[in-house]
This record gives sequence, C-alpha cells and structure tokens, in this order.
Amino acid sequence: MDLHFGDSKPTDDERAAVDALLGPPESSWEGADRSDADLRWARGGREARDRRDLLLPGLHAINDQVGWISEGALDYLCRRLTVPPAEAYGVATFYAMFSVKPRPATVLHVCTDLACAAAGASELCAGIEARLGLGSGVSVERSPCLGLCERAPAALAIRAGDPVRTAVSAPATVHDAVLAASAPDSAPEEPSAAMAVPQAGDPSLALLRRVGVVDPSSLDDYRAHGGYTALRRAFELGPAGVIREVTDSGLVGRGGAAFPTGRKWQATASQPDHPHYLVCNADESEPGTFKDRVIMEGDPFALVEAMTIAAYATGAHKGYLYLRGEYPRALRRLEHAIAQARARGLLGDDVLGQGYAFDIEIRRGAGAYICGEETALFNSIEGYRGEPRSKPPFPVEKGLFGKPTVENNVETLVNVLPILTMGAPAYAAIGTAKSTGPKLFCVSGSVERPGIYELPFGATLGELLELAGVRERLRAVLLGGAAGGFVRPDELDIPLTFEGTREAGTTLGSGVVMAFDDTVPLPRLLLRIAEFFRDESCGQCVPCRVGTVRQEEALHRIVQRTGAAAADDIALLREVGRAMRDASICGLGQTAWNAVESAIDRLGAYE
Repeated sequence: MDLHFGDSKPTDDERAAVDALLGPPESSWEGADRSDADLRWARGGREARDRRDLLLPGLHAINDQVGWISEGALDYLCRRLTVPPAEAYGVATFYAMFSVKPRPATVLHVCTDLACAAAGASELCAGIEARLGLGSGVSVERSPCLGLCERAPAALAIRAGDPVRTAVSAPATVHDAVLAASAPDSAPEEPSAAMAVPQAGDPSLALLRRVGVVDPSSLDDYRAHGGYTALRRAFELGPAGVIREVTDSGLVGRGGAAFPTGRKWQATASQPDHPHYLVCNADESEPGTFKDRVIMEGDPFALVEAMTIAAYATGAHKGYLYLRGEYPRALRRLEHAIAQARARGLLGDDVLGQGYAFDIEIRRGAGAYICGEETALFNSIEGYRGEPRSKPPFPVEKGLFGKPTVENNVETLVNVLPILTMGAPAYAAIGTAKSTGPKLFCVSGSVERPGIYELPFGATLGELLELAGVRERLRAVLLGGAAGGFVRPDELDIPLTFEGTREAGTTLGSGVVMAFDDTVPLPRLLLRIAEFFRDESCGQCVPCRVGTVRQEEALHRIVQRTGAAAADDIALLREVGRAMRDASICGLGQTAWNAVESAIDRLGAYE
C-alpha cells in the first residue's frame, strides 16, 4: 500500500460512510469533487487536526459499511482529518477487527481462547470451515476471547452494511454458527443477560440485584428499583462529600491493579488544569472476563448513573465510554440508555436541574487487549496506536488529550451506587478490612453453573466453586485470567481477597476463575496463553515484543522434547519471564509469564 496520498479513490459507499461521520467536505483539499482550483491553499487544517480523535470512529464507519478498509477509503479519511496516511495505516493495522485487505462482507469470529478451547473450539472451527467451504462469502477468523465464556464455545457473526448486522452463537454448534453467519437476522435470539447470573433475583445482591429483575431498556423501571437515588445523594453531599464517602468505603479498583478509587478521584479533582475528563474502561479483554458485559447488557442505566456521579465528583463535564468492539448488544443497550437519560434531563446541560453539565460519548474498540491499559486506551481514543505511555506523568495529571483524567472500569464505577445509598461505613463492613465490599467473579470452565457470581471479599475459592458446581477430577484453577496464575485442587481454601491471593503466591486480578478438569491438556492450554500474549503485544518495548515470541517458541519445543532438552527450555523460560516482568513498559509484558510460571512450579506441568 502506498503510504503517501495517492490516486486511489473511495467508492461511493466508502465516501458516504466517512461523510456521515464528518459531514460533507468543504474543499478539494479535503477530497470534495469540485472543478475549481481550490487545491492551491488549505482551509480548516487546524480544525481538522483537532478532530484527530475521530480517526478510530472513521475506520469503524468504513469497516462497518463495506467490511474492510481500502486504500482509497483510508486516503479519503486521511484527507478529511489531515492525518498522514502512514500513521493512519499504522492505526488501522493495529486492531484485529479491521482488515486492509479485501475480505467478504460477513466475518465469523470463532473464539479459540481458554474457556472455548477447553469446550472444543478447534473441532468447531474445523466443522464450520468444512460446512461453509470456499466461495461461501463468509470469512471465518479464529478470535481471542469474545467475553462469552459462560456459554463456551462462542462465535460472533458481523455482516457489514447499512445497518451492520450481528448475531451471536453461544454455546455454538456448527449448524448455529453457520446460520448466524449466513442469515444473521434469522439466527436465534441471544439469551438475556440474567442467564449469566445464577444468583439472579437474590435481593441480598448489591451489584447484580437488578439484572434479570428490571427491563434494561426502561428508565422508568430502573428508577422504580432505586435508580438515580445515588445521584441525588451525590448532589446533596457535593463533590468533596462524594469523594470522602468513596475514600472512607475503602473501594479499590476492580480491574486488577486495586488502586484506591477515592485517592484517584481526589487527585484528579484537585488538578488546576481544565477540562477534566472521565473515562470508563469497558474494554474487558482478559480471557475469561465477562462481568462488565453482563452489567452493561442487564443494567445499563446503572453505569450511566455511576459515570455521572464520578464525573460530578472529579469536576468532569465530558465522559468517554470505551467499549469492546466485540460487544454489539452492550453497545445497543448503552446507546439507548444514554439517549433516554439525555432526553429525561439526566444527562446534558442541566443534570437533574442542578446546574451541572455532563454527557457521555461511546467510543468502540476494535479488538486490542492492550487497550485495556489506561494510557493505551487514551491513545486509542485520541486516534493513535493503542500503545501504553511511560509514567509519570500519571493520568490524574496528564491523561486524555493531555488533561487530568480519572479512569475506572465498569465494576469499579457501579460499586459507587451502593456506597452512596447505604453509606460508607455499611459498605466498608462488607468483606474484610483490606478488601471491602462485594466482588464479582467470572466462573467458567469445568463447572455445572458458569456465570457471574457476587460474593463479599473473604469468601474462599472452594466456596465459590461449590456455588458454581465444580465437576469431579478437578486438575487446576486459573485465577486472574491469562495474566493470572494457576492453583492446585488442594488449595481451594485460598481467601478471595487481594491480600489473601497475594499471600498464596497468586493474584485475584479482575476476578476470573476458570476451572479445568483432567480432560483438558494443560500443555496446549499454556501454549494458547503464550500465543495470546504474542498476538496482543503492541510491540512498543523490546522485552515484551521479543519475550512473548521466545516464550511461545520455547513452549512449542517443550511439547516435542523431554529430559535435559526440556529442562534447558524451562530455564530459558524463567530467564525470559524475569526480563519481561522487570523491564516491560506495561502490565501485559510484566504478567505474560505468570500463568506459565505457576503451571510449572505449582502444577508440575512438564514433569
């Protein structure tokens, strides 16, 4: 592809997709078809550069319309935004859901990650490809985790056009997956979000109590079940009072880092530089994680309310909700919820008549695990490759667009609602002294009742697995997803707290709990984890870029060799793992060796 402005022209559909997002071009400089010689000077260059953050939505618009991004379409989008084509090409090729090569309008993503691999994803892919054959007009792509682990194996069909059509098949069979790809409108309706919550309807729940009880499309139903009580309480307390309540509650981030939420909010609110931004990280891409999806699909107004409270407390008037591109139903639910809230005065220039202005914009990801890292997420929103930034400066000082930014994930934000309704002391009384409140756990794999479970911090791993109905012949449990670690069946008394898992030499992470019985080949599972990190490394730093490749190569060799040869590769793995952990820029490289290390040391995976 020519990385300079070339002679390629967009098709009418591609031009229409870009113009629908950006408006019609005003000059030939921007690509307008005009007979006058207005290419002799540029107009609106600065304004166009200020819209660089629309590059990712522009790529989505093209990909949604025709299924791939041609040279002419990319060239036209670059002219509209005055972005160098080489940079835009780097962004377009960064995301797994985009293609810069021709492909059919229908793409069937078949998950081959941990839970789905254990449930027969390889056989499913082979069966689908055999059934469809060549010339079917469907591109079958093996995909990392689709966030449907409770219904593994899973497939997601996306058909480009106006409008885009999607269909989910989970648990997928060859017949259902082919039907989803060939006739998305005729595919069976996806089960409700409540099906992923075995505890649905339990009035003692704090975070999941509305899932399966309220109509997720009804603002009135949400308010009838306590919705917007917390926001009214926030306006009574004032920004400082809200931050004090969150601080006193002991709430820490639920994405894995466990940073105190109140401290983060206070640090952002105290920054003199303005404007301040709020970013909701809904890009949960950790294999085995699906809790945020269930909340967004089953209780979307709760997230809208929680974001409004967080923004009010930190002095932000604009919020960005960065949503996984693989969550089409969550996108529809949130778009509807935001529109309803805006129409009823719960978003906009005068929220609840309190003179406070706040609004939310959804930005879709496009298949990049690294964008779950907060600074990589900022780069993605701004229209750059989703590569992490060096710290300091920290996001509370210079985050999105170089301004003070508070970033929290979905689960962290919705915890703010019970904090304000029940009060900080009552919330802090749940759980343990160092890990307060309820926690959501994503349980999948070899269990009878996979799904999202809400338990107070301090419950043991065995108690959680008993609720989920763990099967016999348990071989191992993976805590924290691909970036976490394995534990043995005789270690189920580990308390599910940040400090408890740390003392046990593992991690709680984002709350992933994947059980595997002895029918799952452990070496193949470890190889899939290594493949995942190799694929998802952004390539910015050498330890991660090279280390993840070397890790995968060594695991391939170990499977084929025994004795002293395998011992040499295990020694190499340890050396590479230490280098990644000590020298990688972000958490992806720092944790890429964790699961493999724990499988070798705790499970004796290659003995």
